[in-house]
Amino acid sequence: MTNIPETGRTPRVQIRLVVIQILVLSLLGTLGGRLWYLQIREGAAYAKEASGNHVQQVVEPAVRGSILDARGVPLADNETRLVVSASRTDLLKQKDDGKAVLTKLAGVLGMDPTEVLQKVRLCDAQTPQPCWNGSPYQPIPITDEATAKQALQIRERAEDFPGITAEPEAVRRYPAPGKSNTAQVLGYLSPVTDDEITQAQDSDSPYLRSDQVGRSGLEREYDKELRGKAGVTRYEVDNLGRVIGQAEADPAESGSNLVTSIDSRVQRVAEYELNDAMKKARQQYDKITGENYKADSGAVVVMEAKTGRIVAMASAPTYDPNVWVGGISAKDYKQLTGKNSDYPLLNRAIQGQSAPGSTFKVVSTAAAVQAGYEWDGGYPCTSSYSVGSQVFKNFEGESFGPISLGRALEVSCDTVFYGLADREWKKDGGINPKKGEPKDWFFKTAHQFGLGQETGIDLPNEVTGRVPDRQWKENYWKANKDAWCKAGKKDGSYVEKIEYENCLEGNKMREGDEINYSIGQGDTLVTPIQEAVIYSAVSNGGTMYTPTIGKAIVSADGKTVQEIKPKSSGKLPVSKATLKGMNEAFAGVVTRGTAAWKFGGWPQDQIALHAKTGTAEVYGKQTTSWLATYTKDYTIIMTISQAGTGSGASGEAVRNIYSAMYGVQADGSIDKKKALLSTPEKNLPKVRTDGTIANPKVSGDPAKDLHATPEGTTAPDESQPAATTASPGTGNRDTRRRPRKRGSRRMLT
Repeated sequence: MTNIPETGRTPRVQIRLVVIQILVLSLLGTLGGRLWYLQIREGAAYAKEASGNHVQQVVEPAVRGSILDARGVPLADNETRLVVSASRTDLLKQKDDGKAVLTKLAGVLGMDPTEVLQKVRLCDAQTPQPCWNGSPYQPIPITDEATAKQALQIRERAEDFPGITAEPEAVRRYPAPGKSNTAQVLGYLSPVTDDEITQAQDSDSPYLRSDQVGRSGLEREYDKELRGKAGVTRYEVDNLGRVIGQAEADPAESGSNLVTSIDSRVQRVAEYELNDAMKKARQQYDKITGENYKADSGAVVVMEAKTGRIVAMASAPTYDPNVWVGGISAKDYKQLTGKNSDYPLLNRAIQGQSAPGSTFKVVSTAAAVQAGYEWDGGYPCTSSYSVGSQVFKNFEGESFGPISLGRALEVSCDTVFYGLADREWKKDGGINPKKGEPKDWFFKTAHQFGLGQETGIDLPNEVTGRVPDRQWKENYWKANKDAWCKAGKKDGSYVEKIEYENCLEGNKMREGDEINYSIGQGDTLVTPIQEAVIYSAVSNGGTMYTPTIGKAIVSADGKTVQEIKPKSSGKLPVSKATLKGMNEAFAGVVTRGTAAWKFGGWPQDQIALHAKTGTAEVYGKQTTSWLATYTKDYTIIMTISQAGTGSGASGEAVRNIYSAMYGVQADGSIDKKKALLSTPEKNLPKVRTDGTIANPKVSGDPAKDLHATPEGTTAPDESQPAATTASPGTGNRDTRRRPRKRGSRRMLT
């Protein structure tokens, strides 16, 4: 019989109880130790961290600085608009994710409900525009064109519109097309993304969720200076969100103003003349195809010849940068980026590259002189030049007999340059060059002129153009050989024959390659800004300048001015004697050469004008028009795709721009009072301490300041206010009134 203790517990039960007691004591000991660690050992640190959970940040966006022209006229500034925004966070708390509220909102605003819903969805790889590419925690603007009545409806019926706000805000403003809009130069803004916030958090210019950042043009290039610094006020709140005190505050710092070298009056004339030249070109027909010219795109650059500063830069087709303000619509986005849009977002002055045609002969002439050919040598200008079975023709079969290099430039004789390039190709060993490095003067000189590389202009996304030298041909052949060999046929179509030849020897410098290259044809590509640098250097005595648009960065109160000085990027590889010969030849182009029919009656003795025309052939398209011109003060380059000859398409337009700048009248006389900019603007506009612009050269009369158009030219009406604007972001055009504080919308983060 088993002995059972008086307690009635067996040894097994007792053991279990002891084990449980040990476990309980261990758990209590662990918990006590952890409490000691948290409250005693690390108590101060956790208390400090916990206090942060009761601090809310209120952000006051900084007023973005204005972009001004050389006289102080705003090209981009700010104005107050009633902005209706939606909080995505609040909308997602609703059962239908806020669809009912947004639909009701669309009715009040007179918008399509689908468009409103699209604006609050987040952008990703699968979601097309319109969508929100900013932070999902930031209020999303639905429209910045709300009326006072609409805003009152929303605010008075707040219970019907949870998550919706309607408040006055400072928004970016750009002039509309036809009013020196300078769209591709200025660029546009859009909200900062979470990735950008993360990437910039440790930099000297971190982003806040409320920030708008530049996406192209000057807005992007000078974003850091223009953006300023948002103000952040930190409030202590209790667990119910009630403010119990202010922790600290960092005041907002307005962005600096960017003064540019752009003259808005010249810019307006340049834009108008480019557009008008394209319209007129479309009324002319191509003698080869019998069809009207398409004139589908173009660009014009006006540059100070002695500094590299840009006075005007226009690209066509253009667009209204205001469409980006407050979020772009699906319709507008499609018009700007669709296949049939002609891609107006491209700045063709720095991103449009094409064969330069005869304007390239300035390089070929310098190359010939470097190679040892005499300037005054008698070079045969025949109607054609034959290489084997291939015949290279002069323009319209012209023939001038033995002529100098200067005369060859003046009459743009192709066969002179064919012969020079062919002789150099043979000297270098032909298709199988001699041992050692070929001289390659024609290609080497192009690189010395700065071609094949960026000019360094203060705009993003500039392209390099192309110098098709031996190294480029080798690289290009390696990249395309397989495709050429697969598609090429010896007895096929023209394109198939070319691909067959490229398959076999596309990596070699063939005779025809160098001959075509000498007159700016073949695989050579340049941009208008590159040509502006080159012809400015010819004008000023040989110095190439890095082109710039920014002239100075001026603080919002005008007390700090950081001037952007012109910088030399090198010297042309030509002697003074050669430059003198080039200048005489280019002057001859205007008086008796290929551009004389467009510049008859020009006051050459008072304003010496120089020019070089170019007509570039493009396979499968109509010819591209080029016209490069300069005076002692300015260089103007104009190019129009599929528009015919250089002087024919662009001559009248370029003449009108010069006439506007110098005050040249229709009869050839000069009226200095009507001259927009007879000499480059040297002074900077003065920014007062209250942010308003003071410039004694601006009268305050828009008709006088911005409508000035010389006799013989016309332009659209210009209603943009003059340079007596209020401080950036004030929207106050009356300088007698005290500027209102702007950008005061506050945002919790």
